[in-house]
Amino acid sequence: MLELDIRFCRGDFCLEVKETLTAPITGILGHSGCGKSTLLAVIAGLLHPQQGRIVLDKQVLFDSQLARCLSAQQRHIGLVFQDRQLFPHLSIENNLLYGHRKLPPTERPFSLDMVTEVLEITHLLARKPKQLSGGEQQRVALGRAILYAPQLLLLDEPLSALDERLKQQILPFLARIYEQFAIPMLYVSHARSEIEYLTTDWLTMESGRVIDQHS
Repeated sequence: MLELDIRFCRGDFCLEVKETLTAPITGILGHSGCGKSTLLAVIAGLLHPQQGRIVLDKQVLFDSQLARCLSAQQRHIGLVFQDRQLFPHLSIENNLLYGHRKLPPTERPFSLDMVTEVLEITHLLARKPKQLSGGEQQRVALGRAILYAPQLLLLDEPLSALDERLKQQILPFLARIYEQFAIPMLYVSHARSEIEYLTTDWLTMESGRVIDQHS
C-alpha cells in the first residue's frame, strides 16, 4: 500500500496529490508536463516535497511535520526510465548484477538465473549494451531493477522510445513481473493502451493533480 499526501512546487508548477494506492499495478496517465514523472521522482526520493507525507507499506518515507525524509538509497525503490541508462562499458551480466551485488546475501530473494529466464535474456549475458536491440536493452533494465529487490518498481514511460513491434514484445514481460516476483508497480505513460494491458487501476493527471481515478 502506498499512501500519498504531498505538495511539491517548483517555479510556476505545483504537484498536489492525495491518494492511497493498493493495486499490484497502478497506471498513471496524462499528457506531457502534467506531473507524472515529477510524482515518481518525489516517491523515489529524488525530489523532496515542501509538505506532506509518503508511506509505503507502513514505512514512513517522508513526513514534513516529523521532519523525516529518507534518502533515495534508504527507500529501496526501483526505477526504470525510457532511456534505460545501462552502463556501456559493462557486460549485460554485470549491468544486471550492479545493484544486486550491493545487497546483503539475506536480502537477495531473486537469482540472476531466475530473472534472466523470465525475461528471456540469458543468452545475452556476455554481450555489451551496444550489441542489443532497444527491446533487449529495456528487458535488461527491467532485470537490473528486479534484481535490486525493490519494495516498489517505478516505470517512467519505459516503452515510449520503442516502435510498436517492440512495445508488443515488452508488455508481456512487464505483466509477468508482478506475477513472478510480486513487486508492486507504478507505470507512467501517455498511452492508455499500455496501461489498460497491464492493469484496470489507473490515475489520470492534469496540471499536477489527479483529475480521475479508474479501478
